[in-house]
Amino acid sequence: MSKGSIGVTTNNIFPVIKKFLYSDHEIFLRELVSNAVDATQKLKTLAIAGDFNESTDGLKVTVSVNKDAGTLTVSDNGIGMTAEDVDKYINQIAFSGAEEFLNKYKDSANAIIGHFGLGFYSAFMVAKKVEIRTKSYHQDAPAVLWSCDGSPEYEMSECDKTSRGTDIVLYIDDEEKEFLEQSRINTLLNKYCKFLPVPVVFGKEQEWKDGKYVDTEKDKVINDIEPLWARKPSELKDEDYIKFYHAIQPAQDDPLFWIHLNVDYPFTLTGILYFPKIKNNLDIRKDRIQLYCNQVFVTDSVEGVVPEFMMLLQGVIDSPDIPLNVSRSYLQADRNVKKISSYITKKVASRLEEIAKTDAKAFEEKWNDIKIFIEYGMLSDEKFQESASKFALLQNTDGKFFKLEEYKELIKTNQTDKDGNLVYLYTTNKEEQYPYIKAAQDKGYDVLLMDGQLDIPFVGMMEQKNEKTRFVRVDSDVVDNLVRKEDAKDNELTTQEREVATTLFKSQIPAIEKSEFMVTYAPMAPEAQPVVITQSEYMRRMKDMAVFQPGMSFYGEFPNAYNFTLNTNHPLIKRVISDATATVGAELKPLDEELTATNAVIKAIRDLDKDNKGVPEDKKEDLKKNEDKAQALRDKKEEIVARYAAGQDTVKQLIDIALLGNGLLKGEALTAFLKRSVDLL
Repeated sequence: MSKGSIGVTTNNIFPVIKKFLYSDHEIFLRELVSNAVDATQKLKTLAIAGDFNESTDGLKVTVSVNKDAGTLTVSDNGIGMTAEDVDKYINQIAFSGAEEFLNKYKDSANAIIGHFGLGFYSAFMVAKKVEIRTKSYHQDAPAVLWSCDGSPEYEMSECDKTSRGTDIVLYIDDEEKEFLEQSRINTLLNKYCKFLPVPVVFGKEQEWKDGKYVDTEKDKVINDIEPLWARKPSELKDEDYIKFYHAIQPAQDDPLFWIHLNVDYPFTLTGILYFPKIKNNLDIRKDRIQLYCNQVFVTDSVEGVVPEFMMLLQGVIDSPDIPLNVSRSYLQADRNVKKISSYITKKVASRLEEIAKTDAKAFEEKWNDIKIFIEYGMLSDEKFQESASKFALLQNTDGKFFKLEEYKELIKTNQTDKDGNLVYLYTTNKEEQYPYIKAAQDKGYDVLLMDGQLDIPFVGMMEQKNEKTRFVRVDSDVVDNLVRKEDAKDNELTTQEREVATTLFKSQIPAIEKSEFMVTYAPMAPEAQPVVITQSEYMRRMKDMAVFQPGMSFYGEFPNAYNFTLNTNHPLIKRVISDATATVGAELKPLDEELTATNAVIKAIRDLDKDNKGVPEDKKEDLKKNEDKAQALRDKKEEIVARYAAGQDTVKQLIDIALLGNGLLKGEALTAFLKRSVDLL
């Protein structure tokens, strides 16, 4: 027997491993099984080279638990080790010193293990003692027993192992007894080792016998040694892809379609990405794509390896060229990773374009299921946006689909305004905004349906990418102003009529929480609605964008601002304004005359300010007195009109009909409207 100290430049390697890797301690099993797989693969390589003449059939890795002995064992029948090998690969650790080690690699457990070749030593995260029993493929080399209790001291001697290969025996620490549970080990093997290229055996297959499950003589192999992504696409059928999808994503609907990645230059990459039915659920989860390295599961947090919008997809990516054992910040800066990310983006865009070209109808049928993915990609990735602009679709309210350029040509003639802007009209709700859609269609306009979760930022992107392009919601203005062909026409109301009409209607609009109304006028067609409620495109869009951009959240606190537009050509509006003016005109006349005189005094005082320094001090009190008088006169006028309006059921009915059509009439106001409607009948 020989004794010695492990060749490291610090004596505290094991406390560092135990403490520092604690949060990721379960990966010890991945590391040990991966090492065992490597040992079998090396033996195959020797056989191919002619340096090993025995059969390599039956190579496998076996994991076993002995709860009574408190051990977990990982065994292989691979290349094995001589005493010299053990001394070289186990006893000597290239280690740069604890302080530098911790500072440089404090982000990542993977970084520590992979960077320093400490895969085997990860066993000490869960074990108080580790034994290696190994016999080399060299027949004349004696078997070796190596043991270490978690200190830098080890013991090594010959042992009686007769079969080729290596057994790693972990005496599980008292605080880590979970790793003696069959269910826990089974879960870890399925997580990390499910697709390793060598059979991994854990226990026996079971069968139902005498009312219970019992072990059979057949080994239970937990992995698929030739996963679908490692096979040639030409060998596979649709049902193969669907079956594999359900294996990695249980309890999901069938995928819409998939992309089989297979590239060997300038980097090696295989994998399968599936398009699930996404619809309007922008759920960016970071565990839908599994990352493998030579069929060894590494992580399902693939930030940096694929663009964020790709995380809406599901599937697997396998590449030995991704530096998996370094920190995420390094991943994001690595050239290979950037190339791989760009390749995946390009491949996905190419596949979508291919489907759109070869089977346009099928692509249209899938559009609403993948629309949010494509829009998210176009919003977040410039290169994808360029590619996707060739196949992205717009859908109108009639359910017809158009590519971006096709739709541009469709509306160019009829929906270009007087300033040369191409106006895209859209609705976010076909039912609620139907009257506005109908009015636009009656004018010969086409209306898009933009009811998706990302449609509002998508609209903004389209406006930025395309010069002289505006998107306008159909309820943002009266129909004559949506695509303005000429300057606005005068509504032909006198000043007094406008003042009377404004107070007449505004005084009777019921109070609605977080809503403000401004009475405006437009000379629409006589057969158009008498009152149209619209909402500013700019302000409404700012409020919508507040959901996506935290820096704009203050817009969300603003009240909803509506234009309450009176159709000055409608017979009802003409009559109501005429009747009101005639009725209150005499009472308003002396107030108007006095207000005119008062305003003249105010103007004369303000005109004394010749150099923008303010009115003279001796005139300020006089100015304040006249301004207060003017306000009192205006208040008196509004009071007279409001008192008159309170008795006008026609005015109230016109207001409530407009509010009802926009879903704004509720509660007490709705009850009053219903009663008034019955009374009017």
